Amino acid sequence: MRQLSIVILNYNGRNFLEKFLPTVIEHSSGHEVIVADNLSSDDSVSFLKEQFPSIRLIENTENGGFAKGYNEALKQVESEFYLLLNSDIEVTPNWLNPLLAAMEDKTVAGCQPKVLAYNDKTKFEHAGASGGYLDRDYFPFCRGRILEITEFDSGQYDDETEVFWATGAVLMIRSELYHKVGGLDEDFFAHMEEIDLCWRLKKQNYKFKVIPESFVYHVGGGTLPYSSPFKTYLNFRNSIYMLIKNHEGWLFPKLAFRLILDGIAAGRFIIRGEMKQFKSILNAHLHTYKIFNKMLRKRAEIKKQSTVFNKVGLYNGSILWQRYVRKHDKYSKLPARRF
Repeated sequence: MRQLSIVILNYNGRNFLEKFLPTVIEHSSGHEVIVADNLSSDDSVSFLKEQFPSIRLIENTENGGFAKGYNEALKQVESEFYLLLNSDIEVTPNWLNPLLAAMEDKTVAGCQPKVLAYNDKTKFEHAGASGGYLDRDYFPFCRGRILEITEFDSGQYDDETEVFWATGAVLMIRSELYHKVGGLDEDFFAHMEEIDLCWRLKKQNYKFKVIPESFVYHVGGGTLPYSSPFKTYLNFRNSIYMLIKNHEGWLFPKLAFRLILDGIAAGRFIIRGEMKQFKSILNAHLHTYKIFNKMLRKRAEIKKQSTVFNKVGLYNGSILWQRYVRKHDKYSKLPARRF
């Protein structure tokens, strides 16, 4: 069995492949590089066959989004470790060795490098930054990124540490564990599915780490812009999915409070005249109600499989309170006692 396969999921990303794939190949010597195409409608497939004939190409039969796209592709990949890599990422020399070294610890299910912004390499990138966390209401944030605010990187988060979740933009994970818990949840389609995957594995006492010695540059929003109402819909819907599936303790009081917070967010969009964003939140909740029982069944199955919940990376406070009331826009300003 191979040690590592780097799998790039592509959907209409021909330009990104042309720009970034050569660097991935150059800096991943000795490891398999695979492109899994999600039924692109551009010329991605013909481009790969013509320009990179030595690269293994997996052609999915439909665009099932990030989750199903990877699940289908990884059924065909035999390696000890998978590295899920977005097509809009520029890797750097020696990016793999620190990650592989971290995986020598068998209690580590997965890890990520430090993720910086491709268009401003002095700043962290939104998707992952220097490791991911969840607050008590299950809003994600990162070292280097509090909600929509990203920090400048001055080496302040360069220590290797355990986190709650590692970004799916560049995620190294044990293949055995990936398949053990059923991979990414295909009901998510895209966004936050990697947080849900990490959460499920942490409920079996595994760890996730950030290894800043390794770093990459991410364009971000390459497939779906951050301002897209569809992205808003996916983020709000999938966040509720995660809560229903994974929350410990009484579900309905927690869910009710989360619905209030989402209602406030929807109200802010109305005030700003952003009606498409408001409708995205509304539709996210309506869709959740339709498959609520399905999520409850998944919750029951996760409980059956759970052993010891490794809670490292859960922040016992409100990131919304810190950001909007305390005006804390940096990870370093958050009260350390809450972690």
